[in-house]
Amino acid sequence: MRLIKKIMIIVVLVIAVLTATVFLFMQTKVFGKNPTGKRLERIEKSPNYKDGAFQNLSSTPTLLEGASYLKLIKAMLTRPKTVEPPSPMPSVQTNLKTLQADKPTIVWFGHSSYLIKSNTTTILVDPVFSGHASPVSFFAKAFPGADVYGTDDFPDLDVLVLTHDHYDHLDYETILKLQSKVKKFCVALGVGEHLEHWGISSDKIVELDWWESSRILPSVEFTATPARHFSGRGFTRAKSLWVSYVLKLDGYTIYLGGDSGYDTHFKTIGEKYGPFDLVILESGQYGINWPYIHMLPEQTVQAAKDLNAKRLMPVHWGKFVLALHDWNEPIKRVVKSASENGMPITTPKIGEPIVIDSIYPSQQWWNF
Repeated sequence: MRLIKKIMIIVVLVIAVLTATVFLFMQTKVFGKNPTGKRLERIEKSPNYKDGAFQNLSSTPTLLEGASYLKLIKAMLTRPKTVEPPSPMPSVQTNLKTLQADKPTIVWFGHSSYLIKSNTTTILVDPVFSGHASPVSFFAKAFPGADVYGTDDFPDLDVLVLTHDHYDHLDYETILKLQSKVKKFCVALGVGEHLEHWGISSDKIVELDWWESSRILPSVEFTATPARHFSGRGFTRAKSLWVSYVLKLDGYTIYLGGDSGYDTHFKTIGEKYGPFDLVILESGQYGINWPYIHMLPEQTVQAAKDLNAKRLMPVHWGKFVLALHDWNEPIKRVVKSASENGMPITTPKIGEPIVIDSIYPSQQWWNF
């Protein structure tokens, strides 16, 4: 009996220590902070915020009915080697500080990070340059060769854009290193709380709800538009919004898709703001168990058609393992579907510039 009591005491102590450790870890700054005060008051007035959380336009379960997180974790731990490239990712070394652009020029850095340069305006979208897409350095590490660019490579930035607060789009370490170079942050409603928690002044932050616009510079206007996804960096979800953006820049219109499952909002946005000179849409990290929050590559092409796009640039692939498909399956499928549907597409290497109305790399470089 005494032995059983001792074992029970030890088990209770171990659980208590583990619980305390997790609690303390969750208080670290990398997890950010949920909205409070005047920001929360503004959020509570949003038509997209109900029952204490932001809502999608359509019912959007995170997982397919019958799927479980336990099964997903097991599948991720036993995933095939083909989820990673067999050799380092190829890239192009572009000097971002001397880059000249009389038309909008886009440089992709893998996954959903890319720079937009037009004349004297420099915009950076969803930068993740810590080498990992998670709150810990040993999980979701960047592919070899996909991390050839770092924060020191960037010039001063007029606008740093954030579509939502997931770790593969909002990276704590990257924000800390870039903040002194950034004039303005354009973010989804509620995401500003994370930034202020990390020491960024509120007067540098522009937060937008769906359908709100801001002319940040005379020739630069952002409109936040709907996406079908979710948010959250800890145990709670949907306390901040997830958005796509319509960017009007020097007479061109570009769609910044962020993360989104397929839905009717693409057609609505296309009818209201199209045609688009370029749409930048997610095409990877999909799975049969989460079909509502990420598009299949074929749906990416359909979304581009719905948006009335002149050309598609697929992103959200090529840097991290966040799903179970082969690392280059997304780009193969989206290229095939684009060809079948007559959708012009551009497929640059990491660091290789595209220039709207001028240069659209299309080499199929991922077959290695």
